[in-house]
Amino acid sequence: MIELAERIRAWGRDLGFQQLGFSDIELGDHEIHLNNWLSQGFHGEMEYMQRHGTRRSRPAELEEGTLRVISVRMDYLPQAAEDIEALLLEPSKGVVSRYALGRDYHKLMRKRLQKLAHQIEAHIGPFGYRVFVDSAPVLEKALAEKAGLGWIGKHSNLINKSAGSWFFLGEIYTDLPLPIDKAANEHCGACTKCIEVCPTQAIIAPYTVDARRCISYLTIELRDSIPEELRPLMGNRIYGCDDCQLVCPWNRFARPTQEADFEPRNGLDAPQLIALFAWDEAQFLKRTEGSAIRRIGFECWLRNIAVALGNAPTSGAIIAALQSRQHYASDMVREHVEWALNRHNN
Repeated sequence: MIELAERIRAWGRDLGFQQLGFSDIELGDHEIHLNNWLSQGFHGEMEYMQRHGTRRSRPAELEEGTLRVISVRMDYLPQAAEDIEALLLEPSKGVVSRYALGRDYHKLMRKRLQKLAHQIEAHIGPFGYRVFVDSAPVLEKALAEKAGLGWIGKHSNLINKSAGSWFFLGEIYTDLPLPIDKAANEHCGACTKCIEVCPTQAIIAPYTVDARRCISYLTIELRDSIPEELRPLMGNRIYGCDDCQLVCPWNRFARPTQEADFEPRNGLDAPQLIALFAWDEAQFLKRTEGSAIRRIGFECWLRNIAVALGNAPTSGAIIAALQSRQHYASDMVREHVEWALNRHNN
């Protein structure tokens, strides 16, 4: 199995994964942390986080016969994207999380993992496996940590000592008794930069994020009105938030992606808010085709941009843009437009 493990690593590199590791399926401590987090309601409206019970933290309950997990990571930081820190200082433009600027990673990574599984099968014959990329209840960061891909930082993202945190994760659950890798050690030390920089103070303690305050949750997962007290803190962030990663010292070692599909599309790395707000639903669907952004839907897209326009400096053009949606069919969009207009009127 040692020789097979090394072949799998080599195949993984050939398929574009920057790192691959193997872990067992014992996640007891992580299960306790997850249950504590859920019991405090920090998951907000993400009901799916508790829907599957222990199957999330016990891989063999999700996929019978699982003995090991093959975890992979793939860098996604675009080479050609506008500088995000400068963009945060341009309130007339929208900020989209770097992971969502290019093609949706789910299909790309799933196809690569499926190819990897087929290579293993061609070498050893049929075996039990199942591929995952955010497609089922999987504690992917916990498994990746056990596989040596990095450690879970105080902001709850995985950090790699030589590659930072700008990467995606994927898994293959398998019944192969592969040798396991040494879990990664934690290297955050006394650093609290991610906690201090969070615009909404969503990182309420080291390693604990209250999703209900997180801008990524508010702009992507939440389907209702964004709490009014949090709207001014969102600035011009219209899809996700990367602030905690931007300040992480380990990201000085991050490397740009080698995947052309992850490079920015449709100018969304530095878009003008007024132009985005003028899109109709057909334009939204066209311009977000193949993108992770599409899954929030047009209504939430307008909601998010309305908040950003409300946080921008007052101008006739911004007020006119907001007024154009005052009578929009959606109650939620109208509410956020009125809030934004009141910000400018006051």
